[in-house]
Order: sequence, then structure tokens, then C-alpha cells
Amino acid sequence: MSKKVAVLGAGSWGTALAMVLEENGNDVHLWSHKAKQADEINLKHTNKLYLPAVVLAETIKATSHIEEAIKDADIIVFVIPTKAIREVANKVAPLLTKPTIIVHASKGLEQESHKRISEILEEEIPESKRQAVVALSGPSHAEEVAVKDLTTITAASTNEEATKAVQDLFMTDYFRVYTNDDIIGVELGAALKNIIAVGAGALQGLGYGDNAKAALMTRGLAEISRLGVAFGADPMTFLGLSGVGDLIVTCTSVHSRNWRAGHMLGKGNSLKEVLESMGMVVEGIATTKAAYELAQQKGIEMPITAAIYEVLYNEANVEDIIVSLMKRDGKSEA
Repeated sequence: MSKKVAVLGAGSWGTALAMVLEENGNDVHLWSHKAKQADEINLKHTNKLYLPAVVLAETIKATSHIEEAIKDADIIVFVIPTKAIREVANKVAPLLTKPTIIVHASKGLEQESHKRISEILEEEIPESKRQAVVALSGPSHAEEVAVKDLTTITAASTNEEATKAVQDLFMTDYFRVYTNDDIIGVELGAALKNIIAVGAGALQGLGYGDNAKAALMTRGLAEISRLGVAFGADPMTFLGLSGVGDLIVTCTSVHSRNWRAGHMLGKGNSLKEVLESMGMVVEGIATTKAAYELAQQKGIEMPITAAIYEVLYNEANVEDIIVSLMKRDGKSEA
């Protein structure tokens, strides 16, 4: 049955998800905070800045007025940078007239509070106005979803009925959705893998090979799992799509903004130069700081995260940091 779905965020990922939803026969309203971008989508059916090679269905309706996008929506999908989640959710809450399924497809941790995105949404949108909060996550580059490449992701929530509704909403013959009740693990896996992707890009920028990349990803996964379990996640979640799956795709692809940012750092660019050239939010930069602070608070050993933090925030030399990581005291892998 067709649903009215509001997709908040007209970047590459929000646009790709809007395409999936439209193909499934839903009434899709795509919100952008830029009127010029909304006009381009409505008049030219393109989003050249984010998906330059893609033509959008004429039935996808774009708007720069958030109240228009969410009016009578059955489901609202947040696909915006983590730093904007609280502000936008605060605007959405008073406009809701019925309990709505809230989905988010963003990957990060809030600065200062270190909260997961579902926690922010639950704080800003009253329980009386939401049926559930569902995280949509997994190995999924927007550029590939937009051209119908095969993709599998996870819908996670403590509300089983809501996860199944979201699964049905998005499932196509090229976009497969699994369900998971461990939203803590899914959100933390999604956020923390971006840190490791920055490191993977830096290694390649420095000229290191596959051995180094495999070591970084494997030991990075160990760190992600340690922090996740400390916050109540199921360790098995990190062996799934939002864990090792997302880690692989983000650490090995030039589509990844986090990988590209790390690659530029490895090539000798400053963080300021990297951020100025990217043109889009690099979630791994801010998440590194949040994860580092969380690890300090919890007393959890995360040497790779700490090393990347030193490079990003204390201007440590990347080569020196790598040597210090490799020369740490020997220990058991387990």
C-alpha cells in the first residue's frame, strides 16, 4: 500500500533513498533547506551537485518548506548530517499531528553529548507523536544505489512491527533490507566505522598496501566492538551489515568521503584543506572526537581511534603515530 514518505535531506543518500521509495510506489516528498536545489529537482529532475549522472522520477516532489514535506506523512526519514539532527527534529515535532514512524539513515554521534541519533530523536520528538524510531544502516554508497547496484542494509529498532514496516517500505529486487532489534549496536557500528575509514584512506595516501589495510580494519573492528558492548550492544551485531559490512565498504571505496578525507591527510594535506575541498560533511572527523572522549570516560582501550584523534586534533605526524601503534607492548589478540 502506498505511503506518504517525507525524506528530510536532499544530499546524495537522501536522494538515492527517495528514488528507492518512489520506485516502490510511495508518495515521496524530498526536503532540502535550499530552495534552489528543490527547484532543480522539481523542474529538471536532477540533483547535479550530489548525483550528477542521475535522472529522478518526475513523481518525486521536492520542497524547501519542511511543513509541506511532512504534512500527513506516514513515515519521516531523516537523512541529514548528525550535527543538524537535533535542530531539524525540534522543528518537526510541533508539526506532527499523528504518531509517525521516524526513520534515520545518518551515521554519527552528537558532539558534546555523545548521544546516538535515535536518542536525539527520542528527546526532541515526544513519545505521543512517534510510533517508533528506526535506524537504517549498512554498506550502501548512494552512487551505487542510485543506479540500482545490489545493496543490503539493516533496519534496527526495539519495535519489531516498525522494523518490518520499514523493511517492506524499502525492499526491491536490488535493495534488500534485513531487520535487527539491536539499535545500539547498529548505530554505533555505523558511526564508528567512519573513524577507521579515515585511517584506511590515510594509509593508502602514505603508500601502504593491503596488509596494512587488513590490519587496520580487523583491529578497528575490535575497537568498535569493545565500545559498543560497553554501551549494551550485542557483539554479534558488529559481524553483520552495519558492522563489518559497512566497515569493508567504507574503508575500501573512493565513494567514501571518510576514506577520501583520510587519503588527502596521508598525502600531506592539512585538515583545513581537506574540509574545504570536500564540499560535504565528513562524519568521521567529528565522530573521532566523540568516540575518543567516550573511550576516555569508559576506560576503554581504543588505540587506533586515539591515534587518529591525535592526527586530526593535535596535528600529530601520521608516520610517527603509525610507528607508535606498531611498537606498543605485545598482547593477546583475544
